[in-house]
Amino acid sequence: MSLPPYGGTLVDRQVSGAAADALRAEAASLPKITLEGPTLSDLYLISVGALSPLDGFMDSATWTSVVDSMKLPDGRPWAIPIVLPASHGEVDSLKPGDRAALMAADGEIAGVITVTEIFDRDLEREAEKVFGTPDLEHPGVAMINRLGSRCVAGPVEYCYPDDISGHSEDHMTPAQTRAAFEELGWDKIVAFQTRNPIHRAHEYIQKCALEIVDGLLVHPLVGETKADDIPADVRMECYKVLLDRYFPEGRTVLSVLPAAMRYAGPREAIHHAIMRRNYGCTHFIVGRDHAGVGDYYGTYDAQHIFDEIDDEELGIRPLKFEHAFYCTVTDQMATPKTSPAKADQKIFLSGTKVREMLSRGERPPAEFTRAEVADVLMRAYRA
Repeated sequence: MSLPPYGGTLVDRQVSGAAADALRAEAASLPKITLEGPTLSDLYLISVGALSPLDGFMDSATWTSVVDSMKLPDGRPWAIPIVLPASHGEVDSLKPGDRAALMAADGEIAGVITVTEIFDRDLEREAEKVFGTPDLEHPGVAMINRLGSRCVAGPVEYCYPDDISGHSEDHMTPAQTRAAFEELGWDKIVAFQTRNPIHRAHEYIQKCALEIVDGLLVHPLVGETKADDIPADVRMECYKVLLDRYFPEGRTVLSVLPAAMRYAGPREAIHHAIMRRNYGCTHFIVGRDHAGVGDYYGTYDAQHIFDEIDDEELGIRPLKFEHAFYCTVTDQMATPKTSPAKADQKIFLSGTKVREMLSRGERPPAEFTRAEVADVLMRAYRA
């Protein structure tokens, strides 16, 4: 039996066919709100149920509850505010009850919102509570300041393309992943969140997790990320060659997640777990520095935050892994729990260090990544 979505029902705010044509016709004469990339991603994720139980963008009461107490107003855990920022000029004429067209950057109508409230969020308060810092060098803090404080709340209807990921052949909605898991006969599914190519340490913890579940969802995030992150198309090629050659057949599903990274560390780990529950997963891998950036968070803060929340409330079980490395004593991947190695007998390589190596034309070592993955990365960086 599959795990119920967060809140019990998988939200579906998509309209298609004649209903979508009618919505677009209505939207053509409505006031227009232009969505930047992260907000369009949120609109899509609301509409397909990835952010269930949300059926639209948050109002001020919900924003306050999430920012201050990390809960929805009904008491259910929720870590990241999902709001619709809009410029003053776009919303000055709007009032509760009005409808407004939601426009993608390409000028197409993405959907319609029925306005329940217009409010101003406190950006400094959100930065301190959600990101743990007001520092504008933090990419998440910079993002919310770029998007602005004025917000429009209300339920949405979505009529943009079904797939905004750019990877249609590798993209499934929550309803589709749930159906795939059921067809495969999986009851226990572990999700792996990533915005980097899978290296040997990732492979190690994924396979450890596979020992206790029926299957693995490799769920790379392909929405907006930092400029120096490896492009999604390169990462997808890396995932495919690794899963094809080094994982058992029938034990993995690869599907993209068209969400924007917020780099909110501990809070974003909770956010990622909730989304994966909606995609049908029962377990969620939380490793070292999950969704972190720079030195803003402690190495295992994203694991500790789960201790503040009852697993039954979230409904998805975190699997916490220590920092994996190549152990030169045992000649294999390990963690401090399984390796006798001293500090100088462990090989650690971060994604940042590998990107630096690639930019210099240096091949990542076998202790960091499989040769086939290194080939993909080297070709990409030579292009």
